[in-house]
Amino acid sequence: MSKTNTTDEREQERELGAAGEQLSTAPREERPERETGGTVPAMGLIGWARWFWRQLTSMRVALILLFLLSLGAIPGSLIPQNSVDELKVKTFKEAHTTVTPIYEKLQFFDVYSSVWFSAIYILLFVSLIGCIVPRTGQFIGQLRSRPPGAPKRLTRLPAYATWRTEADPEQVREAALATLRGRRFRSHAVGDAVAAEKGYLREAGNLIFHVSLIVMLVAFGAGQLFKFEGGKLIVEGDGFSNTSTQYDDFKQGSLYDRDSLVPFSFTLDNFVGTYAKSGPQRGTPRTYEARVTYSEGAYGKPKKSVIKVNEPLVVDHTKVYLNAHGYAPVITVRDGRGKVVSRGAVPLLPIDNNVTSTGVIKVMDGYRDKNGKKTQLGFQAFFVPTFAGDGMGTMFSQFPAADYPVLALNGYHGSLGVDSGLPQNVYQLDKKDMKEFKNAEGKQLKERLRPGESMKLPDGGSVTFESVEEWASFQISQQPGTGWALTGAIAAIAGLAGSLFIQRRRVWVRAVRGADGVTVVEMAGLGRSESAKLPEELADLVADLNAVAPVAPAATDAPAPDTPATGDPDASGDFDASAVATGDPAATHDPAVASGPGADPVQPAEKPAEGAEK
Repeated sequence: MSKTNTTDEREQERELGAAGEQLSTAPREERPERETGGTVPAMGLIGWARWFWRQLTSMRVALILLFLLSLGAIPGSLIPQNSVDELKVKTFKEAHTTVTPIYEKLQFFDVYSSVWFSAIYILLFVSLIGCIVPRTGQFIGQLRSRPPGAPKRLTRLPAYATWRTEADPEQVREAALATLRGRRFRSHAVGDAVAAEKGYLREAGNLIFHVSLIVMLVAFGAGQLFKFEGGKLIVEGDGFSNTSTQYDDFKQGSLYDRDSLVPFSFTLDNFVGTYAKSGPQRGTPRTYEARVTYSEGAYGKPKKSVIKVNEPLVVDHTKVYLNAHGYAPVITVRDGRGKVVSRGAVPLLPIDNNVTSTGVIKVMDGYRDKNGKKTQLGFQAFFVPTFAGDGMGTMFSQFPAADYPVLALNGYHGSLGVDSGLPQNVYQLDKKDMKEFKNAEGKQLKERLRPGESMKLPDGGSVTFESVEEWASFQISQQPGTGWALTGAIAAIAGLAGSLFIQRRRVWVRAVRGADGVTVVEMAGLGRSESAKLPEELADLVADLNAVAPVAPAATDAPAPDTPATGDPDASGDFDASAVATGDPAATHDPAVASGPGADPVQPAEKPAEGAEK
C-alpha cells in the first residue's frame, strides 16, 4: 500500500470515528513508527517473542498451516502406511528400491505419526486457539454494545441519500427507528440520528468455522490416541472372539488399554456374493454381504445380523466392517502310508477383480514319506473360481463367482524354516531349504485340479482338492471422536456459509431542521466491503421512510443550507428512491434520476469509504 493511500485511510478513519470501527474482530495491525517519520526501536527477546506470537496467531498463518496440513496428507493417501497395511508397505518397498530410502527418511510410510506432520498439526492447533480466543472476546463485547453514533459527514459513506420533508425531526427519527427494527436491525437513537446495525451472524459464522476446525483437530487427535483397530480373516463356519490374541493384526493408540476391549463374539455363517453376468458391468457385485451370528458379553443371547460394505455390525461403540472376500480351497494331505496329516480350508489372497487368488499350503508336522522319514511340505497354490478352459489362454479367472473352480499346485519338500523362531508370512513360501518335487520325466511336479481330484506325490503321498469354501475379512475398530469430527465438519460448513453470504452493515438516519425550517433527512450505509446489496437495501429503507416523511414541495425562496447535514444547495423537489448514491458521481449527479421539474437529485457519496473498516 502506498503512503498516499495510507494517509487517505487514516483521514477517513478520523472522519468516521467509531462509526467505522469494530465491523470485524480481526486484529488491527500496528503501524511502524517509520510511517510517521520515527525510527523503529531494536527488539529484544520479549519483542521477538511477541512478534512471533502475533505472526503465529494471525489468520494468514493459520490458513497457510491448514494448507500445509492438506498437502502433508497427500503422501498418506498415495503411499501405503504401516498403520493401515504393513504387508502393502513391504510389497511397495520391494518394488521401489530406489525411492524407499528417501521415503523412509521423510517418514512417508508413517505420515500421520511423523515429526513434521505432528509439528504442523500442533502449530495449527495453537494458531487457531491464539487467533480465536481474543476475537471471541471482542465479538461478545460487540454484541453487548450498541451500534455507534453517526459520523459528522454522512456524505463520506459509500451509500448515501438525502431529501427534505415537512415532518418534524422527532417524527422522522421515530419512524426510522420503527422501520429499521421492523427489518431486524439493532437500532437506537443517538443525538439527532438513529444508528442501526445488522449482520452479526457473519462474524459469528467466521468464529464458528474456526472453532469447528479446533473441534475436528481435537477429535482427530483423540481418535489417534484412544483408538484401536484390527483385522481378522474368517472362513465360513469359523468364529471370532474379541480378544487381542484372536486378531491377525492389531494396532492401538498410545493411550488405549487392551483390557477395555468390548466382550463379544461372532461366527461367520456364510458369505453371499452375486455378480452381474452380462453387460458392461459384468462381474460387478450385486449382493455382497456376510451373514453372522453374534452375542454380546460372555453369556449373551445369540443374534443374527448381516454385515455389508459400509453397514457394519456395531456392538457397544465397536464396529465390525466387512473388508474383503475370497476363496479357501479345502485341501487334504495324506502321507506315504495313506494317513491323513492335514485337512482344512486354506484361504488364498485375491489378486484381481475376478478373484484370481494365490497362496501357500504348508504341512509342518506329521508327514512321513513311504520310508517313514519325517519331512515338511510346501505348495504354491494358484486358484481361479471360473477357469476359461485348456487352450483358452492364461490361467486367470473369467468371473468372480466359483462357477468352474480350478486349483494349480506345485510342491516342495524339506524344511519350511518355521523352527528358526523367525516370523513368517503365511501367504509366502521360504524355499531356501526346500527342494521341488519331480515327476517321472524329471521336471517340476505341477498339476491343475478340479474339486475331488488329487495330485500324487513321488514319495507316495497325495494332495486332494476336496471343495471350495469362502472367507471374509473384517476390520474391527473403535475410534472415539468420530461423532465430534462429523459435528465439527457440519458446523464448519454452516459457519463458512454464514461468513461468505451474510454481510455486516450499518445504517444511520439523521433528521435535523434546516435554516428554512424544513427538516433535512440524511440516510447512509456502511459495510465491511463494497457490495451492490448495500445501496439496494438502503434504497428500500429510504422508500419505506419516505412514505412516512414524504418529500417537501419545492421552495424557490428557501435559503440554501451550508452544512453537509442539510444536503445539496441545489436540491429541491421530489425524491426517487432508486437514486441512492453508490460512490459513482456520474450516476448520481445526473438530474434525470429524480422525477419532476426542478427535482432534487440524491446526494452522492464523495468517494467510497475505503478506510471505514479496520
